[in-house]
Amino acid sequence: MSGKKTDQAGKASTRKSPATLVTQAGRDPSAHFGFVNPPIYRGSTVLFPSVEAIETLDQPYTYGTKGTPTTRALERAWSEIAGAADTVLVPSGLAAIDLALLTATHSGAHILVVDSAYQPTRAFCDTILKRFGVTTDYYDPQIGGDIAQLIRPETTAVLLESPGSQSMEVQDVPAIAAAAHEKNVCVILDNTWATPLFFSPHAHGVDLAIDAGTKYLSGHADLLIGLISANAHWAKKLRTTFNAFAIGAGPDDAALALRGLRTLHLRLRAQEQAGLEIARWLAARPEVSRVLHPALPDHPGHALWKRDFSGASGVFSIVLKPVSKAAVSDFVDNLDLFGIGFSWGGYESLILPFDCAPYRTATAWAPEGPALRLSIGLEDVADLKADLAAGLARLRG
Repeated sequence: MSGKKTDQAGKASTRKSPATLVTQAGRDPSAHFGFVNPPIYRGSTVLFPSVEAIETLDQPYTYGTKGTPTTRALERAWSEIAGAADTVLVPSGLAAIDLALLTATHSGAHILVVDSAYQPTRAFCDTILKRFGVTTDYYDPQIGGDIAQLIRPETTAVLLESPGSQSMEVQDVPAIAAAAHEKNVCVILDNTWATPLFFSPHAHGVDLAIDAGTKYLSGHADLLIGLISANAHWAKKLRTTFNAFAIGAGPDDAALALRGLRTLHLRLRAQEQAGLEIARWLAARPEVSRVLHPALPDHPGHALWKRDFSGASGVFSIVLKPVSKAAVSDFVDNLDLFGIGFSWGGYESLILPFDCAPYRTATAWAPEGPALRLSIGLEDVADLKADLAAGLARLRG
């Protein structure tokens, strides 16, 4: 992260560290009378000064669906942080996945999707894309460069999710990207677990990187937003698809996301440390068979995580020793500080029982006991441990 750049005010500056970058990226107070945050621009119609201007669309903003100064500020900030040529904003993380896939495929095409992918991703591929003649094959997340053997002449995209959002497999992104690019296949990565602060997607060969800003970027469980960043080769194609669908995120949501961005690094580091402490504590508990956390040395993907990532989020999973479903329900239902719910990345801790087995097709999910995903929030770690300890006592009982 070295070299010079020119910021929006036209001043030369040195490439900043992530902690500084999240406070500075996308901001241009001089354009807003010195206010440090851009205002919320709400609107559909944008006026042009002349017939020539409207015929040539020769101005920065032309219509509400194409973006406003508020949404553009977040797009620019995220592009800088992700090392991308452009970013588009959509109303949810799933919308980001769908739009990225639609950008990189067409009728009659074939795509490869990691078997550990977010289940709604599979649903989109197996229903909507299938309806339009796109064939999807699922592959082992540990395949690495051997994915080349699955690429067909009609393959247009390979989708990765690293780590897997439940089972936590870490993929060899550079090896898969190299194999895909050798055959002109687009590489799409769901990077929500790490965000660009902990995994730089485009520097590792990713063409289109997805982030559910609903999670860590928001940080407060009060926002739905998705982001897709693109490298220079795919930026124009992504923007064209985005404009055709006109499904941009609203300016109020962009403003909330910009606010969340300014504390993203602090929250990620705090939740990383809390998550690791609780993961290590759980690994020593007699009720727990194993902890699935990429930053732990005994995790199967730890070497790849250590090579490619600069940090770990607060999301990980555990496999309990064999116990009844009723006992698991008693454990989870009566926790005080852990809510039961989807998503992650907010200030509040969450826990979710899961079972990948019904929808895995390329690999088998057969754990030795029930599995739970935890998202560690910003509560005191001692309090969270005490809550879990009481729950594990119920589990034994």
